[in-house]
Amino acid sequence: MNKKYEVSLLLIRLVLGISFLVHGVVKFQSGIGNIAGWFESIGLPGFAAYVVAIIEVAGGIALILGLGTRLVSTLFALLMIGAIVKAKWAGGFLGSPQMAGYELDLAFFVMALALAIAGSSLLSLGSLLSAGNSKRADA
Repeated sequence: MNKKYEVSLLLIRLVLGISFLVHGVVKFQSGIGNIAGWFESIGLPGFAAYVVAIIEVAGGIALILGLGTRLVSTLFALLMIGAIVKAKWAGGFLGSPQMAGYELDLAFFVMALALAIAGSSLLSLGSLLSAGNSKRADA
């Protein structure tokens, strides 16, 4: 694969992983119970806040390390579709003083979709592990 292409995907993977990790950690730090209450106020089950926060933290770490990039990115893309449709659509693209827009969620969605389609193997623990497994299988 083209080296420039791989470097680009690595940058997307790292930025997306760090962004989701931070968003997930903030959900726990600001009181996950409060987030669960907000989820309920918009018609989602409260336990979904815990699921989302765990996916964000664990998935963020996995992306940074390059583990399960396609799977994690698919989960992130699905989360962003849910966030846009359920929480941000009414605010419009840029939002308003009363409601956040969905521009960042859309950017995260597209980044996650790109990684779900292409993967990212440069400086990836997943690639290192699979290379080790293929060497053992060849022996």
